[in-house]
Amino acid sequence: MSDSHTPQTTNIHEFTVSELSGALKRTVEDQFGHVRVRAEISGLKRAASGHVYLALKDDKAVLDGIMWRGTAQKLSFRPEDGLEVICTGKLTTYPGRSKYQIVIEAMEPAGVGALMALLEERKRKLTAEGLFAPERKKALPYLPRVIGVVTSPTGAVIRDILHRLRDRFPTHVLLWPVLVQGETAASQIAAAIRGFNTLEEDGEIRRPDLLIVARGGGSLEDLWAFNEEEVVRAASESRIPLISAVGHETDTTLIDYVSDRRAPTPTAAAEMAVPVRSELLAYVDDLDRRKRRGLSRSVQEKRDRLQGLARGLRDPRSLIAEKTQHLDHLENRLRQSVQNMVSMKQQRFLSTGALLRPDVLIRGFVQYQERLANYEGRLSRAVTIKTERLSHQLDASYRLLESLSFKNVLSRGYSIVQDEDGKVISTVKQAKAGKLVTVRMKDGDAPAVFGAGSLKTSKVSAPKKTKTGADNPKNKPTQGTLL
Repeated sequence: MSDSHTPQTTNIHEFTVSELSGALKRTVEDQFGHVRVRAEISGLKRAASGHVYLALKDDKAVLDGIMWRGTAQKLSFRPEDGLEVICTGKLTTYPGRSKYQIVIEAMEPAGVGALMALLEERKRKLTAEGLFAPERKKALPYLPRVIGVVTSPTGAVIRDILHRLRDRFPTHVLLWPVLVQGETAASQIAAAIRGFNTLEEDGEIRRPDLLIVARGGGSLEDLWAFNEEEVVRAASESRIPLISAVGHETDTTLIDYVSDRRAPTPTAAAEMAVPVRSELLAYVDDLDRRKRRGLSRSVQEKRDRLQGLARGLRDPRSLIAEKTQHLDHLENRLRQSVQNMVSMKQQRFLSTGALLRPDVLIRGFVQYQERLANYEGRLSRAVTIKTERLSHQLDASYRLLESLSFKNVLSRGYSIVQDEDGKVISTVKQAKAGKLVTVRMKDGDAPAVFGAGSLKTSKVSAPKKTKTGADNPKNKPTQGTLL
């Protein structure tokens, strides 16, 4: 009886991992060579190579997917997370990760309703940001010198615009060629709008005065590039006034809401951009005729009014003759007045000169000299009296000051004790032992030191005097003791 744990030999073929992965890959590709899947996009990523990686999911499962760059560029709309789509492709496996995936060969929205829902959601978002506000819209220039057009260079749109501009008002046009459908169309359109705005006004390529973003008609998927957020934001940032002319009259895209003016067709955009040259010339001619008629009528009215005013005026020659006669009369009066004034002044001068005789001047000088001497005597007496009075007052004040002086008190045997700062010590509390003080007496000051209950003095220095003898400052001071 054999042990249950003993391995039994079998005839099952042994695969390598690579052989097994290859077999699984061939089986999946043979069984699901071409499938259509309806699902919601999730985790969409665009690689630098242009390939698109995403996941397709429903409420129960997730399927990885990949879209090569060539296929992604042909899409008529821009796939986004949350968008429900129908993908056509083939299933395969990726042995390096042991997972299966779908290689997407075609993708389309799962009905117009999905795109419309995405469009409405984006419209609400941009409206909340204020990108569609009427106050943001700029006025179009009346007669632009340069018009920039963003559209396909091979379609009928650019030919219709150029033809209409040529018929109405020939204008210089700059074309920025872009794709108007496909995966990269939105980025090209946004780059073209921003590129026109970066041009210099006086550069080699002059910046346009007006932009037209145009495309022919098509389905919602065909026009989807003009609903992309980057296109709408580029149009809102444009400093150049912008006309949107996308699709037919019934077609509406988000760029129509943000543009400064919406045209129902590209031809209508050209009509909005410039006036009709012939009508403009006729209007200018009409204004010129009206101006000439107005000037002629105004000149004639002024001439008639001047003639009417001239009839009410007198003859200028008679007016001049009358004023000349009046001037001659005034001249005669002035001459006579001057002569009378000179005669009057001459008589007054003679009468005044007669009074200026030498004896009159001498008599007046003697009178003023006597008056001056009188005033001098009176002033001298007044000064003497005032001086004596002030001298008596000064003597009285000096005697009073001497009677009140503290030196008289010192002469009666009293003294004044002062500290080092010159302050008077008047109480026993201020007399501290060992404190250096100055004792002022009748004949001078003496330094002293407070002891225990007594005051010890040193030499007494007498005040300096100018007299000789006992009061001479050169004599030596006497030694004294104060109790």
